[in-house]
Amino acid sequence: MDSAVLREIPEEKTPEFPIPAGCHAERVVSVKHYTDRLFSFRITRPQSFRFRSGEFVMIGLPNAAKPVFRAYSIASPAWDDEIEFYSIKVPDGPLTQHLQKIQPGDTVLLRQKSTGTLVNDALTPAKNLYMISTGTGIAPFASLIREPETYDKFERIILTHTCRDVAELEYGNELVAALKDDPLIGELVEGRLVHFTSTTRETSPVMGRITALIENGELFKALGTEPFNRENDRVMICGSMEMLKDVKALVEKAGLKEGSNAEPADFVVERAFVG
Repeated sequence: MDSAVLREIPEEKTPEFPIPAGCHAERVVSVKHYTDRLFSFRITRPQSFRFRSGEFVMIGLPNAAKPVFRAYSIASPAWDDEIEFYSIKVPDGPLTQHLQKIQPGDTVLLRQKSTGTLVNDALTPAKNLYMISTGTGIAPFASLIREPETYDKFERIILTHTCRDVAELEYGNELVAALKDDPLIGELVEGRLVHFTSTTRETSPVMGRITALIENGELFKALGTEPFNRENDRVMICGSMEMLKDVKALVEKAGLKEGSNAEPADFVVERAFVG
């Protein structure tokens, strides 16, 4: 499917059902479809809504008396005037079967509180920060690589993104390419952000599951770095449940300790996300 961005913002549409208590009702600003499985969208941001880059929030649609809400990582950084999300399309998904059809001017419901473990506060400073993602698990990292604090805390940011097909890498490729011209963090990113991609089904320059590329050393060989070690490396992990479990085991085997907001350490896993 050809990429298509909807930029015209028509007059805000009136929700079919009342807005539930404890929710912001925000307008869809733009929608972009990358493949028949993936799309991103941006909504207006309430003035009162605060979050840390890397957190997730519950969102839904005003299409039922009791709307379905799901946890979505916020893909935009904490300083952005709008809120961005990156989503998979599930034909029979309780929320995504409807969410994938949204257009500019539609209403999206946003819970008032964000949370999550994929935040800079949950890690202690180090030389390298690895952001390991599969599929739409790149979303919280899309937020964090646009966050100046990330570059204050770590010397080198390594974003890995593994998908089945080449087209599914487009969101990350576009994002990283645009950063060099970003007026806020362009200079910070130069020479410090590394984007490593691989595919598991369609032929590409690098093929293989990220767990295999870590285990056989191909990831570190390509990056010119040493295998994970606690002195130099911190790791964030977001993606499919299988990948979370496998990469967590690999970093623990390397001696890294899991951190949290209460006790910052060496790696964190986003358990609220599956995609």
